[in-house]
Amino acid sequence: MSTTKIGVFEHAVQTANTWVRDVADEFATDDRRFAYRVLRAWLHTLRDRLTVEAGAHFAAQLPELVRGIYYEGWNPSQVPEKYDLHGYTNRFAREADISDKDVPKAAAAVSTVLARHLSPGLLDKTLAQLPPPIQDLVNPWPRI
Repeated sequence: MSTTKIGVFEHAVQTANTWVRDVADEFATDDRRFAYRVLRAWLHTLRDRLTVEAGAHFAAQLPELVRGIYYEGWNPSQVPEKYDLHGYTNRFAREADISDKDVPKAAAAVSTVLARHLSPGLLDKTLAQLPPPIQDLVNPWPRI
């Protein structure tokens, strides 16, 4: 194997690092641990609110290591969890280790990054499956 080519694992790590870096950049921070926690919280909170089919469709578009983060700890027999806006906010805040009042900014920032990395329309299609108050929280742009 050529040493000039990036191996499969190295590419997966590089892609995951790019996503985490982009989340950190959205917050204008160098704190990659914070960015990872917020990305992970966004993925898990969304994942558990979706049906198994919708969650799997969304995950199929994620890069390998990000997909692993998404599926970490997932129990498909317990989804979708029907939490409301308050429950969604509390869960996101707890998992990201941020305050409830910071969730709107964090959720929109991660959504902005994902919109840049995912296939056009996938984020919109996925978020459309959430109740309108949660869509408003997570959406990086106003709903029409």
